[in-house]
Parts: sequence; C-alpha cells; structure tokens
Amino acid sequence: MPPTHLTPPKPDAVEPTEAVAPLMRGLAVLHRLTEANGTQSLSGLEKTTGLARSTVDRIAATLARMDYLRLDGRDAVLTPRLMELGNAYLAALRLPRLLDTRADDLADELDESVSLAVPDRDGIRFIHQATRRRAMSLSFRIGDLLPAERTAPGPLFATEWTLEDWARWRDRRAADPQDRSFPAVPPRERPTRDAEFEERTHQAGTRGWALDDQLIEPGLVAVSVPVRDRDGRVACVVSVVSHTSRHSAESLRETMLPRLRATVRAMERDLREAPVRPPAAPAGLAAWTGASKQELGREFVESLARGLTVITAFGEGRAELTLTEVAQATGLARATARRALITLEHLGHVTAHGRHFTLTPRVLSLGFPPLSRTTLPQIAAPHLADLAGRLHDSASLAVLAGDEVQYTARVATSRIMSVNITVGTRLPAYATSLGRVMMADLSPAGRGPFLTGRLDALTPRTVTDPEALAAVLDHVRSAGYALVDGELEEGLRSIAAPVRDRTGVVVAAVNVAMHSSRRTVERCVAEVLPELSATAGLIEADLRVAGRFTRVPVA
Repeated sequence: MPPTHLTPPKPDAVEPTEAVAPLMRGLAVLHRLTEANGTQSLSGLEKTTGLARSTVDRIAATLARMDYLRLDGRDAVLTPRLMELGNAYLAALRLPRLLDTRADDLADELDESVSLAVPDRDGIRFIHQATRRRAMSLSFRIGDLLPAERTAPGPLFATEWTLEDWARWRDRRAADPQDRSFPAVPPRERPTRDAEFEERTHQAGTRGWALDDQLIEPGLVAVSVPVRDRDGRVACVVSVVSHTSRHSAESLRETMLPRLRATVRAMERDLREAPVRPPAAPAGLAAWTGASKQELGREFVESLARGLTVITAFGEGRAELTLTEVAQATGLARATARRALITLEHLGHVTAHGRHFTLTPRVLSLGFPPLSRTTLPQIAAPHLADLAGRLHDSASLAVLAGDEVQYTARVATSRIMSVNITVGTRLPAYATSLGRVMMADLSPAGRGPFLTGRLDALTPRTVTDPEALAAVLDHVRSAGYALVDGELEEGLRSIAAPVRDRTGVVVAAVNVAMHSSRRTVERCVAEVLPELSATAGLIEADLRVAGRFTRVPVA
C-alpha cells in the first residue's frame, strides 16, 4: 500500500518564455470543441476559451485550411482529418497495431466488450475498443479520459506510481471531488476515501488483476489484467466489460479471468517478438504552411499550423525523436521546431527524455473521442453537399445490402423535377450505377448471386441477360465508374464512382443522378465524372485517416 505521508506535489509549471502563444490558443480551441462533442458555435468558443472573437475566427480559419475543422454556418465542426494527430500517437505507441486483433478475438469469444487502456498521469485513456452491439451498449470512446480510481485498470497502473504521482492524485481529488473535469464519466454521487483506492492498488499488485464493481456508473462491471513489456512494466491494461444484467463483478472475474489471462500472455509474447518497422518519413509541411499564409494573409495563423505539424512528425518507427529529427521531418527551422516542442511539452502533449521527445496520451484529447465514432455517411455528407452545390444535381452515398443498394447519405437539389430518393431507400443493385460500381469490385464468386438471381426488366433498357451484365461489370471495373441510362426508370440517368477503404476494397459508392434532359451521356462523363471522382477521393482520404485505428461503420 502506498505511504500516507507524501511530499507535496510540484506546482504547475510556469508558462515558458519561449512558448508559442498562437499554438496554445489553437490547442485550447481544439480541447473545447472536443469537450463539446466536436461541434460548437464560434461565439460559444469565444465564451468558453476566453479568447477574443477575432482570435477565434483566425484559429478557425487556420484549422479549416488544414482540414481539421469545417465551418458550418456559425458553427465550427471537427473533421476526421484531425484524427491524424491522435493517429501519430497511436502509431508511435504501436500497441493498437500489435494487440487489437487479439482483443477483438477475445471479445468475439466471450461475447463481451474488451478494451485496451494506457495511463495518463492519474487517469487512464482508452486506445482500443472491441464492443458488442446490444441495446444496452457498454463502451467508451477511444481517447476518453477516466479517473484512475473509478476504473479497473487504474489500480494496476497505480502500482507503478511514484510519490509525486500519488500526491498529484490527492490534489486533483481535493480540487475536483465530483470528477467534473472528466466529461466521459458521470459526476461522482458520493465521496470516497483515498484509502479505498490505496487498498485496491495494494490488492491489484498482489493479485495481478483488478475489478470495477459499478465504480463508473451503476450496472457497469469490469475485470482487468496488465500487459507487461520486455522490461516488466505495465504497457497497457486489457479489460473485459459487462453489465450486472449479465454478470456480477465476481461472476465476471470467475468466468472471464482465465481466458483474459491467456490472451494477455499471448499479447506479452507479441510485444517481445514484434519486429520494429523502419520509419516512414512524413512529408515536410513547412512549405505548405508558408503557401497558406501567403494565400490567406493574416487569417492564417502559421505558427499554429506549424506547431500541429510537429505532432505528425511522430509515428511508427518514430516514437522518440530528437529536435533535429523533428525539424527534418517537418521541414521547419530548428528554432521553430524547438519552440513548438517547448509549448507542447508545457501543455502535456509531449514529454522529454534527455535529447529525445515522445508524444503522450494527451494528444488523443485533440478531437479523437468524438471523431472515433464517426460513420462513413457522416464523413461523406459535407463532401456530397459540396458536390451537389457545384453540379446542382442530387448526390448520394450507398452500400450493398444483399442484392440491393441502400442509400446512407444524400443531398438533394431543389428542382421542380428531381429524383425522389431518401436515406434508407433500397433499389435493385443490378439496375443502378451505385450497385454496379460495388458489384464490379467483387470476385467472380461474389458476383454469382447477383447474376443468377432475378433480373427483372424495369424499363425496356434494363440489362437482364446475365452474360451481358457480367460484361458490363467487367467494363465498369476497368473504367472505374458506372453510368446507367434509363435502366432503373425511364428518363433517369446516373453516374457512380467507388469509395475504397484503407485496404483498397470498395465499401460504398457515390453517385450523381439527374433527369436525362439535364446532360447527355457524353457531358456526364466529361463534366460530372471528374467532380464525382474528386469527391470520392476526398471521402476516401478522410476514411483512411478515420479508419487507421478505429472501425468506421459504413452505414
């Protein structure tokens, strides 16, 4: 058990004289947007950050230029591209890539939610979630911060706390007895004694596991086991999470602990045996920020943009970087990189070890929790709106649902004669441009059910011969798009392009639909297809960032 008489914690560090004030202000805006679940009005940001409205406007313009947020009327909305900051930390950490498959397999085997967490000062942050889809969902978002004493992983991490760590924990509890600084958990209803957590920590160190018996909220129970690195230190903690309608804390431990321990042993073996991948050099972004400053003038806060690019210098194979390496990776001058690192260290996003710097879990607080739940329709929606606005025709996103396409996002135009389709509408895949783009990516065996099923003639133009449809799909696959003219409904012309995930698999399709009188087939290919393909590329770029360490639902 930790001692009860501890030295007082060090006071918060005084702001360094070389700190980059615009970077600090920009990070404050990102933190407030994260706490507001990813969206807040510009006037709201002015109030919550205490910054002048002109400063908020310039920060928002800069972040919008970086594609880290978009301005929707008077609101600032975080975008999936911001997740590249958290991705840099997770890639440098390597744990999600090495361990997430085993966590997912364990969740499937136990039919319970499984999470991976790392320590963040006197709290814990989740770095991976394998959840069960039930009416009563039990999961937190990747990047959520929880107080250590209200979790099962917390006591396991606390077994390695220093006297300073324990003192800081006591100070935090005294200053925030209801845990209101942790928005991911409900406020504490009753105070608990420090000794309770100290005893749980002592038991965790003795047993090698820990329980959460409804500490976060009523009904939630969890059992946790630490995963230790080559040096025997706790690298992360694996938890199995359930509900009291399925298990008590004790029955969860009795039922799940043996299998959980077996998985942890396999994870520790993976950590010992994992080869270190060679680093992939990030693109230097100093020239880009300079060009943006020249184009946008004073509305672009160059020092904020450059400070954020320092975070992206880190990644797999680049977990520890010297000042020189950060400057080389970003293309920044050493003095600029140094001031950015000093600022990030002061704010807790970077820590220094001699000449080397590493990212901390606090980087995940920059938008990752709300964005980790982003769906493909949410990613696509603003891009579809831009496309429809440019072309003045409806634009849609759809996925395959059996032998049909299901519309999952749509932006319609306000024409007297328009295509009357809404989100959720299902149409036969074989007769739609959306369906053909997705069918074309399937293997011959995958196409089989579409070609052997019913191919009704919906109009005189509908392709109903299986061999002819197969030839059409081969052409679509090679051309990279599908154009359907009057096969679903007479007078309806549409053109579609595929949307691919990080692995190159087509997971959805986007299209533009119109009455045939609007454009000829030739004009569709010449005018619409380039815009449509560019939109698909933007959606794919966001999907690649959002899907690097999270699963992005396609519907």
